[in-house]
Amino acid sequence: MHIAEFDYFLPEELIAQEPLSRRDESRFLVLHQKTGQIEHRKFTDILSYLQPGDVLVSNKTKVIPARLYGKKEETGATIEVLLLHQVGKKRWEVLVRPGKKVKPGTRILFGAGELEAVTIEATASGGRIMEFTYEGVFPEILDRLGQMPLPPYIKKSLANPERYQTVYAQEPGSAAAPTAGLHFTPSLIKALQEQGIEWVEILLHVGLGTFRPVKEENIEEHQMHREYFSILPQAAAKINKALCERRRIIGVGTTSTRALESACVDGVVQAQKGWTDIFIYPGYQFKVISGLITNFHLPKSTLLMLVSALVGREKIMQAYTEAVQERYRFFSFGDAMLII
Repeated sequence: MHIAEFDYFLPEELIAQEPLSRRDESRFLVLHQKTGQIEHRKFTDILSYLQPGDVLVSNKTKVIPARLYGKKEETGATIEVLLLHQVGKKRWEVLVRPGKKVKPGTRILFGAGELEAVTIEATASGGRIMEFTYEGVFPEILDRLGQMPLPPYIKKSLANPERYQTVYAQEPGSAAAPTAGLHFTPSLIKALQEQGIEWVEILLHVGLGTFRPVKEENIEEHQMHREYFSILPQAAAKINKALCERRRIIGVGTTSTRALESACVDGVVQAQKGWTDIFIYPGYQFKVISGLITNFHLPKSTLLMLVSALVGREKIMQAYTEAVQERYRFFSFGDAMLII
Protein backbone atom coordinates (compact mmCIF):
# COMPACT_ATOMS: atom_id res chain seq x y z
CA MET A 1 0.00 0.00 0.00
CA HIS A 2 1.18 3.53 -0.77
CA ILE A 3 1.93 5.94 2.09
CA ALA A 4 -0.25 8.63 0.47
CA GLU A 5 -3.32 6.52 1.27
CA PHE A 6 -2.83 7.39 4.95
CA ASP A 7 -2.41 11.14 4.60
CA TYR A 8 -5.04 13.69 5.56
CA PHE A 9 -5.31 17.45 6.05
CA LEU A 10 -5.21 18.66 9.64
CA PRO A 11 -5.37 22.35 10.57
CA GLU A 12 -2.61 23.11 13.04
CA GLU A 13 -5.04 24.68 15.51
CA LEU A 14 -6.69 21.28 16.03
CA ILE A 15 -3.52 19.82 17.56
CA ALA A 16 -4.25 19.83 21.30
CA GLN A 17 -1.55 21.72 23.19
CA GLU A 18 -2.70 20.91 26.70
CA PRO A 19 -5.03 18.49 28.49
CA LEU A 20 -8.57 19.39 29.43
CA SER A 21 -9.29 20.33 33.04
CA ARG A 22 -10.88 16.90 33.55
CA ARG A 23 -9.56 13.75 31.94
CA ASP A 24 -12.97 12.30 31.05
CA GLU A 25 -14.42 15.51 29.55
CA SER A 26 -13.03 14.81 26.10
CA ARG A 27 -15.25 14.35 23.08
CA PHE A 28 -15.78 10.80 21.89
CA LEU A 29 -16.24 9.70 18.30
CA VAL A 30 -17.84 6.25 18.09
CA LEU A 31 -17.23 4.35 14.86
CA HIS A 32 -19.27 1.21 14.27
CA GLN A 33 -17.23 -1.41 12.41
CA LYS A 34 -20.03 -3.16 10.53
CA THR A 35 -21.95 -0.16 9.25
CA GLY A 36 -19.42 2.69 9.34
CA GLN A 37 -21.94 4.74 11.34
CA ILE A 38 -20.38 7.60 13.29
CA GLU A 39 -21.70 9.06 16.54
CA HIS A 40 -20.44 12.09 18.46
CA ARG A 41 -20.54 11.67 22.22
CA LYS A 42 -18.62 12.45 25.44
CA PHE A 43 -16.03 10.06 26.82
CA THR A 44 -18.13 9.26 29.88
CA ASP A 45 -20.73 7.85 27.46
CA ILE A 46 -18.43 4.86 26.99
CA LEU A 47 -20.57 3.08 29.57
CA SER A 48 -23.39 3.02 27.02
CA TYR A 49 -21.32 1.07 24.49
CA LEU A 50 -19.88 -1.61 26.77
CA GLN A 51 -21.69 -4.58 28.25
CA PRO A 52 -21.11 -7.01 31.14
CA GLY A 53 -18.40 -9.50 30.23
CA ASP A 54 -16.46 -7.11 28.00
CA VAL A 55 -12.74 -6.95 28.77
CA LEU A 56 -10.78 -3.70 28.58
CA VAL A 57 -7.02 -4.28 28.32
CA SER A 58 -4.88 -1.32 29.38
CA ASN A 59 -1.16 -0.56 29.43
CA LYS A 60 0.24 0.09 32.93
CA THR A 61 3.52 1.60 31.74
CA LYS A 62 4.74 4.84 33.30
CA VAL A 63 6.54 7.60 31.41
CA ILE A 64 9.98 8.44 32.78
CA PRO A 65 11.54 11.94 32.63
CA ALA A 66 13.55 10.69 29.68
CA ARG A 67 14.72 13.97 28.11
CA LEU A 68 18.13 15.11 29.35
CA TYR A 69 20.19 18.16 28.42
CA GLY A 70 23.94 17.90 28.90
CA LYS A 71 27.24 19.41 27.80
CA LYS A 72 29.75 17.79 25.52
CA GLU A 73 32.91 17.40 27.59
CA GLU A 74 35.31 18.54 24.86
CA THR A 75 33.50 21.65 23.64
CA GLY A 76 30.73 22.49 26.09
CA ALA A 77 28.14 22.22 23.31
CA THR A 78 24.59 21.47 24.48
CA ILE A 79 23.41 17.96 23.63
CA GLU A 80 19.86 16.65 23.99
CA VAL A 81 19.62 12.98 24.97
CA LEU A 82 16.33 11.11 24.92
CA LEU A 83 16.28 7.73 26.66
CA LEU A 84 14.44 5.07 24.65
CA HIS A 85 15.01 1.81 26.50
CA GLN A 86 17.55 0.14 28.74
CA VAL A 87 19.80 -2.42 27.03
CA GLY A 88 22.19 -3.22 29.89
CA LYS A 89 22.82 -2.51 33.56
CA LYS A 90 23.86 1.09 32.85
CA ARG A 91 23.42 1.18 29.09
CA TRP A 92 20.53 2.75 27.20
CA GLU A 93 19.53 3.15 23.60
CA VAL A 94 18.98 6.88 23.10
CA LEU A 95 18.26 9.52 20.52
CA VAL A 96 20.62 12.49 20.45
CA ARG A 97 20.44 15.96 18.98
CA PRO A 98 22.45 17.24 17.19
CA GLY A 99 23.44 13.73 16.18
CA LYS A 100 26.47 14.72 14.08
CA LYS A 101 28.26 15.95 17.23
CA VAL A 102 27.85 12.69 19.12
CA LYS A 103 30.23 10.04 17.79
CA PRO A 104 31.47 6.91 19.58
CA GLY A 105 33.67 7.95 22.48
CA THR A 106 31.89 11.28 23.03
CA ARG A 107 31.41 12.01 26.72
CA ILE A 108 28.47 14.12 27.95
CA LEU A 109 28.07 15.68 31.40
CA PHE A 110 24.67 16.38 32.97
CA GLY A 111 23.78 18.70 35.84
CA ALA A 112 26.70 19.43 38.12
CA GLY A 113 28.47 16.31 36.96
CA GLU A 114 26.40 13.85 38.99
CA LEU A 115 25.57 12.04 35.78
CA GLU A 116 27.88 11.25 32.87
CA ALA A 117 27.42 9.31 29.67
CA VAL A 118 29.84 8.00 27.07
CA THR A 119 28.72 7.01 23.58
CA ILE A 120 29.49 3.35 22.88
CA GLU A 121 28.17 2.99 19.34
CA ALA A 122 25.67 4.24 16.78
CA THR A 123 22.59 2.14 16.04
CA ALA A 124 21.24 1.17 12.64
CA SER A 125 18.17 3.35 13.26
CA GLY A 126 20.21 6.50 13.86
CA GLY A 127 20.27 6.39 17.65
CA ARG A 128 23.15 5.74 20.03
CA ILE A 129 24.04 3.27 22.75
CA MET A 130 25.26 5.17 25.80
CA GLU A 131 26.73 3.96 29.06
CA PHE A 132 25.93 6.10 32.10
CA THR A 133 28.09 6.68 35.17
CA TYR A 134 26.58 7.86 38.44
CA GLU A 135 26.39 7.29 42.16
CA GLY A 136 23.04 6.66 43.78
CA VAL A 137 19.70 5.57 42.30
CA PHE A 138 19.26 6.25 38.58
CA PRO A 139 15.48 6.94 38.68
CA GLU A 140 16.04 9.51 41.44
CA ILE A 141 18.75 11.20 39.36
CA LEU A 142 16.38 11.27 36.39
CA ASP A 143 13.68 12.87 38.55
CA ARG A 144 16.11 15.70 39.33
CA LEU A 145 17.74 16.19 35.94
CA GLY A 146 15.26 14.86 33.38
CA GLN A 147 12.20 16.36 31.74
CA MET A 148 8.95 14.77 30.62
CA PRO A 149 9.42 13.87 26.92
CA LEU A 150 6.38 15.58 25.41
CA PRO A 151 5.95 15.05 21.65
CA PRO A 152 7.45 17.77 19.42
CA TYR A 153 4.03 18.94 18.20
CA ILE A 154 3.19 20.09 21.75
CA LYS A 155 4.68 23.57 22.02
CA LYS A 156 3.37 24.52 25.47
CA SER A 157 5.03 23.44 28.70
CA LEU A 158 2.99 21.18 30.95
CA ALA A 159 2.07 22.69 34.30
CA ASN A 160 1.39 19.30 35.89
CA PRO A 161 3.58 16.46 34.50
CA GLU A 162 1.18 13.89 35.97
CA ARG A 163 -1.32 14.79 33.25
CA TYR A 164 1.00 13.00 30.82
CA GLN A 165 0.56 9.82 32.90
CA THR A 166 -2.44 7.54 33.08
CA VAL A 167 -4.07 7.28 36.52
CA TYR A 168 -3.12 3.57 36.56
CA ALA A 169 0.55 4.01 35.50
CA GLN A 170 2.75 1.69 37.54
CA GLU A 171 5.95 0.49 35.88
CA PRO A 172 8.45 3.16 34.74
CA GLY A 173 10.04 2.73 31.34
CA SER A 174 8.18 4.60 28.57
CA ALA A 175 9.46 7.45 26.44
CA ALA A 176 5.86 8.41 25.60
CA ALA A 177 2.46 7.98 27.21
CA PRO A 178 -0.13 5.41 26.08
CA THR A 179 -2.44 8.31 25.35
CA ALA A 180 -5.77 6.48 24.95
CA GLY A 181 -5.59 5.78 28.67
CA LEU A 182 -5.28 9.46 29.59
CA HIS A 183 -9.09 9.82 29.40
CA PHE A 184 -9.80 7.42 32.27
CA THR A 185 -10.37 8.50 35.87
CA PRO A 186 -10.47 6.25 38.95
CA SER A 187 -14.22 6.86 39.27
CA LEU A 188 -14.84 5.92 35.62
CA ILE A 189 -12.81 2.71 35.97
CA LYS A 190 -14.80 1.87 39.10
CA ALA A 191 -18.08 2.51 37.27
CA LEU A 192 -16.98 0.20 34.44
CA GLN A 193 -16.13 -2.59 36.87
CA GLU A 194 -19.42 -2.15 38.72
CA GLN A 195 -21.16 -2.59 35.35
CA GLY A 196 -19.50 -6.01 35.00
CA ILE A 197 -16.68 -4.99 32.66
CA GLU A 198 -13.28 -6.53 33.37
CA TRP A 199 -10.25 -4.25 33.60
CA VAL A 200 -7.02 -6.11 32.77
CA GLU A 201 -3.56 -4.52 32.83
CA ILE A 202 -0.56 -5.55 30.76
CA LEU A 203 2.67 -3.72 29.93
CA LEU A 204 4.36 -2.26 26.89
CA HIS A 205 7.05 0.39 27.29
CA VAL A 206 6.31 2.87 24.52
CA GLY A 207 9.19 3.96 22.30
CA LEU A 208 9.23 6.92 19.96
CA GLY A 209 9.42 4.68 16.91
CA THR A 210 5.72 3.94 17.35
CA PHE A 211 4.85 7.57 16.63
CA ARG A 212 7.24 8.36 13.78
CA PRO A 213 5.79 8.87 10.31
CA VAL A 214 6.56 6.14 7.81
CA LYS A 215 9.09 7.39 5.25
CA GLU A 216 8.94 4.53 2.75
CA GLU A 217 6.47 5.04 -0.08
CA ASN A 218 5.55 1.36 0.10
CA ILE A 219 4.46 0.90 3.72
CA GLU A 220 5.29 -2.82 3.70
CA GLU A 221 8.98 -1.82 3.62
CA HIS A 222 8.76 0.02 6.95
CA GLN A 223 10.60 -1.50 9.92
CA MET A 224 9.23 -0.87 13.41
CA HIS A 225 11.47 -0.21 16.40
CA ARG A 226 11.47 -2.86 19.11
CA GLU A 227 9.49 -2.25 22.31
CA TYR A 228 9.54 -4.25 25.53
CA PHE A 229 6.29 -5.85 26.72
CA SER A 230 5.12 -8.12 29.51
CA ILE A 231 1.91 -10.08 30.06
CA LEU A 232 1.64 -11.79 33.44
CA PRO A 233 -0.02 -15.22 33.83
CA GLN A 234 -3.06 -13.83 35.66
CA ALA A 235 -3.73 -11.30 32.88
CA ALA A 236 -3.23 -13.92 30.16
CA ALA A 237 -5.67 -16.28 31.92
CA LYS A 238 -8.40 -13.62 32.05
CA ILE A 239 -7.94 -12.73 28.39
CA ASN A 240 -7.90 -16.37 27.25
CA LYS A 241 -11.03 -17.12 29.27
CA ALA A 242 -12.80 -14.25 27.50
CA LEU A 243 -11.58 -15.51 24.12
CA CYS A 244 -12.90 -19.01 24.84
CA GLU A 245 -16.26 -17.55 25.89
CA ARG A 246 -16.35 -15.31 22.79
CA ARG A 247 -16.58 -12.16 24.88
CA ARG A 248 -15.40 -8.85 23.46
CA ILE A 249 -11.82 -7.80 24.16
CA ILE A 250 -11.23 -4.10 23.65
CA GLY A 251 -7.77 -2.60 23.61
CA VAL A 252 -7.24 0.62 25.53
CA GLY A 253 -4.90 2.08 22.96
CA THR A 254 -2.67 0.82 20.19
CA THR A 255 0.13 -0.13 22.61
CA SER A 256 -2.03 -2.64 24.51
CA THR A 257 -3.23 -3.95 21.16
CA ARG A 258 0.29 -4.49 19.82
CA ALA A 259 1.32 -6.35 22.97
CA LEU A 260 -1.74 -8.61 22.84
CA GLU A 261 -1.37 -9.39 19.16
CA SER A 262 2.35 -10.08 19.60
CA ALA A 263 1.71 -12.57 22.41
CA CYS A 264 -1.03 -14.58 20.70
CA VAL A 265 0.00 -17.98 19.33
CA ASP A 266 -2.58 -20.34 17.81
CA GLY A 267 -5.43 -18.37 19.35
CA VAL A 268 -3.95 -18.32 22.87
CA VAL A 269 -2.34 -15.29 24.54
CA GLN A 270 0.95 -16.43 26.05
CA ALA A 271 2.12 -15.10 29.42
CA GLN A 272 5.56 -13.77 28.53
CA LYS A 273 8.13 -11.00 28.66
CA GLY A 274 10.03 -9.94 25.59
CA TRP A 275 10.35 -7.55 22.67
CA THR A 276 8.03 -6.83 19.80
CA ASP A 277 8.42 -5.03 16.50
CA ILE A 278 5.01 -6.04 15.17
CA PHE A 279 3.73 -3.77 12.41
CA ILE A 280 -0.04 -3.88 11.96
CA TYR A 281 -1.49 -2.42 8.76
CA PRO A 282 -4.49 -3.17 6.50
CA GLY A 283 -4.64 -6.83 5.62
CA TYR A 284 -3.70 -7.92 9.14
CA GLN A 285 -6.15 -10.32 10.76
CA PHE A 286 -6.61 -9.51 14.44
CA LYS A 287 -6.32 -12.51 16.73
CA VAL A 288 -7.32 -11.01 20.10
CA ILE A 289 -9.06 -7.64 20.06
CA SER A 290 -12.50 -6.96 18.62
CA GLY A 291 -12.66 -3.26 19.52
CA LEU A 292 -10.35 -0.36 20.30
CA ILE A 293 -10.30 2.86 22.31
CA THR A 294 -7.80 5.25 20.77
CA ASN A 295 -6.90 8.87 20.11
CA PHE A 296 -6.61 10.55 16.70
CA HIS A 297 -3.23 9.84 15.15
CA LEU A 298 -0.69 11.63 12.98
CA PRO A 299 -0.95 11.45 9.19
CA LYS A 300 1.16 8.68 7.65
CA SER A 301 1.82 7.11 11.06
CA THR A 302 1.93 3.41 11.93
CA LEU A 303 -0.83 4.05 14.48
CA LEU A 304 -3.19 5.32 11.78
CA MET A 305 -2.36 2.18 9.81
CA LEU A 306 -3.16 -0.02 12.80
CA VAL A 307 -6.63 1.44 13.32
CA SER A 308 -7.21 1.22 9.56
CA ALA A 309 -6.42 -2.49 9.75
CA LEU A 310 -9.19 -2.97 12.30
CA VAL A 311 -12.08 -1.23 10.57
CA GLY A 312 -10.86 -0.52 7.05
CA ARG A 313 -8.93 2.43 5.63
CA GLU A 314 -11.92 4.02 3.93
CA LYS A 315 -14.03 4.08 7.11
CA ILE A 316 -11.16 5.47 9.16
CA MET A 317 -10.34 8.23 6.70
CA GLN A 318 -14.02 9.13 6.51
CA ALA A 319 -14.14 9.32 10.33
CA TYR A 320 -11.03 11.50 10.40
CA THR A 321 -12.49 13.83 7.78
CA GLU A 322 -15.63 14.20 9.90
CA ALA A 323 -13.55 14.72 13.06
CA VAL A 324 -11.72 17.60 11.37
CA GLN A 325 -15.00 19.11 10.21
CA GLU A 326 -16.42 18.80 13.75
CA ARG A 327 -13.29 20.43 15.21
CA TYR A 328 -12.15 17.53 17.37
CA ARG A 329 -8.85 17.91 19.24
CA PHE A 330 -6.08 15.71 17.84
CA PHE A 331 -3.08 13.70 19.09
CA SER A 332 -1.77 13.08 22.62
CA PHE A 333 -3.92 15.53 24.60
CA GLY A 334 -6.78 15.35 22.13
CA ASP A 335 -10.17 13.65 21.98
CA ALA A 336 -10.91 9.92 21.82
CA MET A 337 -12.42 7.41 19.44
CA LEU A 338 -14.11 4.07 20.06
CA ILE A 339 -14.09 1.47 17.29
CA ILE A 340 -16.73 -1.05 18.28
